[in-house]
Amino acid sequence: MDMPNKAYKFRLYPTKEQEQLLAKTFGCVRFVYNKMLEERLQIYEKFKDDKGALKTQTFPTPAKYKKEFAWLKEVDSLALANTQLNLKQAFTNFFEGRTRFPKFKSRKAKQSYTTNMVNGNMKLADGYIKLPKLKWVKFKQHREIPVHHIIKSCTITKTKTGKYFISILTEYEHQPVPKEVKNVVGLDFAMQTLYVDSEGKRANYPRFYRQALEKLARAQRVLSRRRKGSNRWHKQRLKVARLHEKIANQRQDFLHKASRQLANRYDAVVIEDLNMKGMSQALHFGKSVHDNGWGMFTTFLQNKLEEQGKKLIKIDKWFPSSKTCSCCGQVKVSLSLSEHLFRCACGFVADRDINAAINIHKEGLKQLGIA
Repeated sequence: MDMPNKAYKFRLYPTKEQEQLLAKTFGCVRFVYNKMLEERLQIYEKFKDDKGALKTQTFPTPAKYKKEFAWLKEVDSLALANTQLNLKQAFTNFFEGRTRFPKFKSRKAKQSYTTNMVNGNMKLADGYIKLPKLKWVKFKQHREIPVHHIIKSCTITKTKTGKYFISILTEYEHQPVPKEVKNVVGLDFAMQTLYVDSEGKRANYPRFYRQALEKLARAQRVLSRRRKGSNRWHKQRLKVARLHEKIANQRQDFLHKASRQLANRYDAVVIEDLNMKGMSQALHFGKSVHDNGWGMFTTFLQNKLEEQGKKLIKIDKWFPSSKTCSCCGQVKVSLSLSEHLFRCACGFVADRDINAAINIHKEGLKQLGIA
């Protein structure tokens, strides 16, 4: 049985020399990824009609490029090795139909790299972390990593606003005792409030992106008038990036707290297995759907429930939760999005979201085998 993993994210404060080495590492990782992808593309084009022959082909490794490009030896070799694994995984995902064909990385892409714990090459001590090539780097450790957690790898990331973060992946022995399911709640996705539960409570999501939309639009208009590449353009670009970063942080903070409250209160949470991307495109609710972060919320919720031995139940997305009467069980033929009240022929009248949440709750109880 695989041991569970948990990541701890902290803010890094590298020196100027360390920043230069980080920039070099980000560049080398991108360079090696693109060189390996280029060679793999040539092999793929040659053998794409013969899958048997394609599987027998050997692909290049980062060591091959160090002979021609000696400056690759200056950065962490484990970071380059992980680049090879990432590219291999990208092709696996493509062949199994999960993603599109791998693309070349540009300088504008996310700047990050991953290094592994090998022979104690990583250590934490007094607000500093020791990393390969970088040596001791100052970081803000706002919480302790438990002693029984074993460090497996670290991912260093630079944000668009120039901040550095480190995500420390740990492995630990933990077998949560399955909780007896007593308290169960159903959640129905709601555009305005994130969700409505089967008890009639709403998440009251503040919609951070919508609140900052006017300020963001104003900042982006100013950026569009600046000459690209100039000092004033760079200053304004940072302003726009900081606004986006603040919105993302506010959203993540709210979703973490909302999911924690649900995970602590209930033994099982029932939701619909929704395709949010397809929903946003089909209903033209792109901004609202992405602002809510429903997918991120369900991921947080699942992780928090599982670590306590609790359950997240996903019911079929085609289950007619909105069209079914939670009182008599009759299913309506049609129900438009403009109808905020659910009215049934049996005389039952309720808010459509609460009605849907009750139906999701009932369907979840059926899957759990609870009468």
